[in-house]
Amino acid sequence: MIALIDCNNFYASCERVFNPRLRHKAVIVLSNNDGCVVARSNEAKALGIGMGVPVFKVKDIIERNGVEVLSSNYALYGDMSQRVMQTIATLVPDMEVYSIDEAFLDLSNFKLHDVEKLAHEIRQRVWQWVGISISIGIAPTKTLAKLANHLAKKNTKYNGVCWLKDRNKIDEILQTFPVGEVWGIGRQMTAKCNSFGINTAYQLTQKGDAWIRGNFTIVGLRTVQELRGIACIELQQNFVAKQSICTSRSFGKMISDFDPLAEAVTNFAVRCAEKLRQQKSVANNITVFINTNRFRNDLPQHSQSVVITMPVASSSSQEIVNYAIKALKSIYKNNYQYKKAGVIVSGIVEESSVQTSLFDDVDREKQSKLMKTIDLLNHKMGKDTVYISRQKSDKIEWKNRRDKLSPSYTTRWDDLIEAKASEEITPYNRIKKSEND
Repeated sequence: MIALIDCNNFYASCERVFNPRLRHKAVIVLSNNDGCVVARSNEAKALGIGMGVPVFKVKDIIERNGVEVLSSNYALYGDMSQRVMQTIATLVPDMEVYSIDEAFLDLSNFKLHDVEKLAHEIRQRVWQWVGISISIGIAPTKTLAKLANHLAKKNTKYNGVCWLKDRNKIDEILQTFPVGEVWGIGRQMTAKCNSFGINTAYQLTQKGDAWIRGNFTIVGLRTVQELRGIACIELQQNFVAKQSICTSRSFGKMISDFDPLAEAVTNFAVRCAEKLRQQKSVANNITVFINTNRFRNDLPQHSQSVVITMPVASSSSQEIVNYAIKALKSIYKNNYQYKKAGVIVSGIVEESSVQTSLFDDVDREKQSKLMKTIDLLNHKMGKDTVYISRQKSDKIEWKNRRDKLSPSYTTRWDDLIEAKASEEITPYNRIKKSEND
């Protein structure tokens, strides 16, 4: 038995926890540089504001309806996500954190008559401890749990928990469920299904295994088996290291000079190195890319990338930054206005599997100790308490625009909410006050 937990309108919900004024109001959260809508409250959805739409296209709706507009606060959302997952883990230890606002749970060890009660207890505890509303879908497989969660969100009769336990009921739902909305079925597979007259999930389950394998490969067959109630996709309870890590950003304004561009690339390289160390990995290759704004036909265009293979795989911020700047110098050109840059590390292996070089003159042990110390200090004292000199300058030109950023309530001391106590009203105080009057 699998459950899928999904936080409702997660970004907007995080903002509402610390700003009650936003409750019951239409709220939208914008992407980097405040460009597009990436999250909406139910009230904003009801106004017809679409996901991914450029904010300038819905300006009239925003002004007419008093929609609250916020910049993305990923530090807040990440911390709140961690709190939600830690709270869930107090009740169900077998969990796969699927995304920032989703988690699969293995409920196989719970008695059937306790499952629904447990689900409601999870909802109550997350709400009480974190202040985030969640929906829970329960079913025999991960794919059906996704579908059940969809129903739990959309239909109020489920009270936030939908348990698909009856095969006849599941088939009844599949007969009206669009095939394109099934988890794991993308646009190409949807178009192919529609071309064969398959419009619902139930119609897909009625096709033979050989036909499905021939048209949609083994991955498609696994999805169909899951819809039939046969578990084929296991929970990933163990951490799976990423095979490549990318850090990139569009700039708040275009950059033409090398120094601010190098400052941005340095910061991206440091973030990649930090992520490598978090998963106890090292990388062999570094890719650096820079792009001008392709939508500005009035400006000269230049987009280029370069890959550098390091002599020895590394997760050292210093080493990765040095090679990233070397790569940037090889592709940078004067007289262009750059809108975006990024760093990708790849060829990732476990740090215990590093292939050393006979001619390597870097003290790897010393570098490792230095990075661990820096990570420890930054974790305790705050992000970038210790940093590489090229990371910061007096004038930061490459930061993206976030004009409507809320405070980082849970990750910065300066942004902590202050509570002021007033005089306690007791029977004695009340009597004394009346006497003085």
